[in-house]
Amino acid sequence: MHTHNSHWSSTSALSPGGAVGAAVSDGRGESPRTAPLRVDAQRNLEHVLRAAREVFGELGYGAPMEDVARRARVGVGTVYRRFPSKDVLVRRIAEEETSRLTEQARAALGQEDEPWSALSRFLRTSVASGAGRLLPPQVLRVGVAEDGGEGVPADEARVPQQRTQSGGELRLVAGDGTTAAVDDSGAAALLEVVGLLVDRAREAGELRTDVSVSDVLLVIATAAPSLPDPAQQAAASARLLDILLEGLRSRPSA
Repeated sequence: MHTHNSHWSSTSALSPGGAVGAAVSDGRGESPRTAPLRVDAQRNLEHVLRAAREVFGELGYGAPMEDVARRARVGVGTVYRRFPSKDVLVRRIAEEETSRLTEQARAALGQEDEPWSALSRFLRTSVASGAGRLLPPQVLRVGVAEDGGEGVPADEARVPQQRTQSGGELRLVAGDGTTAAVDDSGAAALLEVVGLLVDRAREAGELRTDVSVSDVLLVIATAAPSLPDPAQQAAASARLLDILLEGLRSRPSA
């Protein structure tokens, strides 16, 4: 998997509901409202979002906007009209995929009685969806420095190191000491629910005690290889995930 640093802009062209539209005044000096997109503009937006998800999933967030435009079969100007900077597009995709993973984890937690079944279900559905490849890079990297610290108990190292800045903004600390802002509520919700899956499986004695949330996120980010043939990709993903799941399971002492 190829992931690259991306500056996470604090500005966004998104409306509160997640749609992108043109801000228009109501003529009375009050807050602008978002006008609905025309049918063709909405179609172009859907093409751009689908293309961005595919391109970033295959090449990482370092892929240029021109690649997204080419995959969407629109001009690069069309992409920039919807997303004024690459940062805005990256944030949109990353937040959507973080939300997707959170819902998959909640479904597994709520519908599976056995802890190991819940964790393995989450891993399988997440790998199949490809959402793990589109997590914010900082969420994946931050665990490396933290988990590698000496003398840190496994239960204290299960979530990425984080700190809150002014205004309640959550910033994840990367392995090189740099920080980047992410969606506070989205990242926190994902880490919390995956943490519950990990805790349950560990307490049941079915998960290795040294496995952290960071490890689980890395599994779903890397267990879906990008191959040109869909059938080969599905088979390779299933095989790789089976091997990784075996590596995560606790083994009774001899």
